[in-house]
Parts: sequence; C-alpha cells; structure tokens
Amino acid sequence: MTGRIHRLPSLNGLRVFEVASRHLNFRLAAEELGVTQGAVAQQIRQLEAELGLKLFERLPRALAPTEAGRSYVVSVRRALELIADATEGLKPAPLHLTISVTPSFASRWLIPRLPDFTAAHPGIDLRIVATDRLSDFRTDAVDLAIRLGRPPFGAGLNAELLYEQRIIAVGSPLLLEKLGDPAEPSIFARYPLLHDGHDFWPAFLEAIFSGSAPKSAQNIRFNQTALALDAAIAGQGLALTSRFLVDDDIARGRLVPLFGAELPIEAGFYILSPRRRRHPEPVAAVRSWLIEAA
Repeated sequence: MTGRIHRLPSLNGLRVFEVASRHLNFRLAAEELGVTQGAVAQQIRQLEAELGLKLFERLPRALAPTEAGRSYVVSVRRALELIADATEGLKPAPLHLTISVTPSFASRWLIPRLPDFTAAHPGIDLRIVATDRLSDFRTDAVDLAIRLGRPPFGAGLNAELLYEQRIIAVGSPLLLEKLGDPAEPSIFARYPLLHDGHDFWPAFLEAIFSGSAPKSAQNIRFNQTALALDAAIAGQGLALTSRFLVDDDIARGRLVPLFGAELPIEAGFYILSPRRRRHPEPVAAVRSWLIEAA
C-alpha cells in the first residue's frame, strides 16, 4: 500500500484536472482556482505526462474529455471528496443545544441579544424552538426552557427566576401626541386597547382608575404579546407588557410607558432545565449568559 501511495500523481494536478473537467474550459477553471489560464494548462500537461495518456482533446473554443479522462475524473472526484470529508472530520463539531422559549420572548428579547451570545460562545450551536406549549425535555430533546409561570414546575426540574412579571402600559409617542393623555378618563376612551393572550387589561384598569375604569373606543385582540406590541409601535392603540420586553423600545423612543404604574403578577419568567442534564457544561454556560443578559 505504501508503495502505491508513493506512485500517486500530483494531488494539485488532480485537483486542477477535476475543476477543468467540470468547466471543460481552462479559463473558467483558472477563475475558480484563482490562478492563471496558463498555470491550469501547464498542470494538465504535467499530469498527462505523468500518466502517459491524454485527458482532454484541445478544441478551438473548448475542451473535450477523452474516454480515459471521463473514466478517470469519476474516481478522482470521489477520492477528493473523501479527503475533504476526512479533513472536515478533524474539526471539532459544534455542540448543539436546544432552548425552548415563547414566541414573544424569542422575538422581543432573545433574538436581539443573540449576536452577544454567539460572540461569547462560538462553540455552542444554539437551536431555538419558539412555542407556547409545554416542552417535554426527554421527548422533545430540549435542554433549556424559558416559561412564564410559578414554581413548582415539576419533579426533576431546576427552576431559576429570570424576570419578575411586572406589567406596564405602553403607547406610541405619536399616538399620544394625537389623542392626548390617556390618564384622563375622558381622553382614555379615545384609545383602542390592544389585548394579548394574557388579557391583563381588566385588572390593570381597575388598579389605575380605582374600580371605575372608562370604556375604550375599541378592543383589538392578538394571540401573542409581540403582535400587540408591534401594533402599539405602529400607533394602533395601547398595549400591556412586561417591562423588560420593551426596555429597548422605550430607550429608542418607539414606545412610552403610561400611567406611571406597574401591575405586579405572581407568575414570572423562569429558566427551566432537567436536574439530570445531557450537556451540563454548555447548559450552565447558556444559563449564566441568560442571567447576565437579564
């Protein structure tokens, strides 16, 4: 076997031959390889000399593979693919970690912060599953989950508080300028209310207006908090949300907090993970990053 390897032709020549066989044109092959057309032609001549046979017929405007060339390139291509696969196999595979989050948490908080995570942990291939349904850590192959709720969450799970749930009302500054201060009951009635699946508006208004909340002009309902917030940013009404989901929008002036009040909710956003983890070290890294980012 060792003697046969020593008798191999130039590997660089074989690579040039494979590229030229695909293009059947020395100029196009040279462009792909980043060399001159003359260098490609020279490599092919040297390979043909080593093999003692012609691989191409030189036509006025193209190349035509000889019968030997057509047969040879099939094996050469397979061998180069094996070398490429073996080389790729030397690189450490990224560690896959699956995190399950609610759609609103994903779009409003997690996705804007992902560049910071990938910069801090380039070796972790994070897979994000956005869903409102409960995740089964065994059958769904989920490593971490972030859910809104109250402990205990279940036997065999670790739960760590990420954010307390404190609800605020927000609206577009352009809409406020147009309609006036919604803290005034007579003006509040002009505003459409944007509801999400949690529907905290009744409790929030009862707290703000001391049990005599005025009726709004219109109610628009969404199944996701993120959609209600998008509508609020577009000036379509007032929305309720956890403060941390709109900190960036408030800082950028896209939303304004209203009424100077918060509605505390017993449930909070928790990081959940099984006590017996499949990948303890990367799970701990992601958990630490989430807490630091929060």
